[in-house]
Amino acid sequence: MLSRPIALGLCATLLPLVSAMAETKDWPQWRGPERDGKSASTGLQTDWESSPPKLLWMAEGLGKGYASVSIADGTLYTTGNFSEIGQAVVAMDLKEQKVLWKKVITDAIPKHGYEGSRCTPTIDGDRLYVVMSDGTVACLKRDGGDVVWKRSLQEDWDGNKPQWGFAESPLVDGDHVIVAPGSKDALLVGLDKMTGDQEWATEANVDLGERGKDEAGYSSTLIGNGLGLKQYVKLIGRGVIGVDAANGKLLWHYNGIANGVANIPDPIIEGDHIFTSTGYQTGAALLKLSREGDGMKAEEVYFIEPNIFQNHHGGMVKVGDVIYAGTKHGNGFPTCVDMKSGKILWGGDFRGVGKGSAAILYVDGHLIFRYESGELAFIEATPEEYRLKGSFEPEYQEGKSWAHPVVLDGLLYLREQDKLMCYDLRK
Repeated sequence: MLSRPIALGLCATLLPLVSAMAETKDWPQWRGPERDGKSASTGLQTDWESSPPKLLWMAEGLGKGYASVSIADGTLYTTGNFSEIGQAVVAMDLKEQKVLWKKVITDAIPKHGYEGSRCTPTIDGDRLYVVMSDGTVACLKRDGGDVVWKRSLQEDWDGNKPQWGFAESPLVDGDHVIVAPGSKDALLVGLDKMTGDQEWATEANVDLGERGKDEAGYSSTLIGNGLGLKQYVKLIGRGVIGVDAANGKLLWHYNGIANGVANIPDPIIEGDHIFTSTGYQTGAALLKLSREGDGMKAEEVYFIEPNIFQNHHGGMVKVGDVIYAGTKHGNGFPTCVDMKSGKILWGGDFRGVGKGSAAILYVDGHLIFRYESGELAFIEATPEEYRLKGSFEPEYQEGKSWAHPVVLDGLLYLREQDKLMCYDLRK
């Protein structure tokens, strides 16, 4: 039996860890449990200047690609290209840092610009759901990777493959999995998650506008409850759409943010409002949903010109009343935007510690910016001013570091093509 002084000492040591673990959640899908780019980890080392994160380990075997990772029960899942055999789903044991299984889903490596995987697998119970970059939708068993069913966005719904491949991570909601062919007869489809059978398809029964093109775009579907009605919100090739979650009916659309090259960042939803942005010199807008007859419409509250704010890719995070993101096309200039007014509170006019677009994650009152050039910056999430709390260069960097970072249980996971790095952020 431990003596009382020793036991008290151990309790004092363990309290911060126990407190952090109390908030632990799995990371079951793209951008976290709520698809909002926020980690629940707390009690972290927030001074990266004097104490930068330490590399715990680095593993390999994920294949080539830009997909992020999902994690549940100590197993990590992602997608990657492997030699000439095709694009696969990969499962890795985090304790042993080794690949458990690899399941090739496509017949060959999908051909498109910047070859490689895009999809972060969605975990739902004992199954995984993925969209490969050629548009193959698949359901797999988590234990062993056996394929339960497959569909094709191109063959089954006439989906037009974007020039850089299909990039969404499927949304699982209740009994359904939601994916986006992006064709006029099937902007979105709702499938029975157990069988892959179609339950509904969203028809473009109105003119969606001249801007953009008829394709799925590169974002992933989100859940909203605007005007008290559950709906699926997605940025597609023709702009932002809202779809009735009960039957797939198109509720509203907004074309003003669409561009003809690539529509990428997930919108931000706050009640009846949607904030949306794209790059390629397009800009950003705040929309407000309102009633229109028996339906809805999305009215533009304000529009921000691209020289003021545009998120190319890397995403945006809402904390409190403000939005943090990288701005300028092909760049991740850190900035903070007041969502209600569209006013820039700070930033947008300096580069930061890295080059290229920046994938963004919120954790423990701070922002992690992972730049395309590899560097990571730790920035306090405050609307008052830009406060850099340190930065570091990862152990390994190859090409363009586009995979979004993940923080779970105080550990930072960085996927870099075939390799996975794990850094310790805990005090």
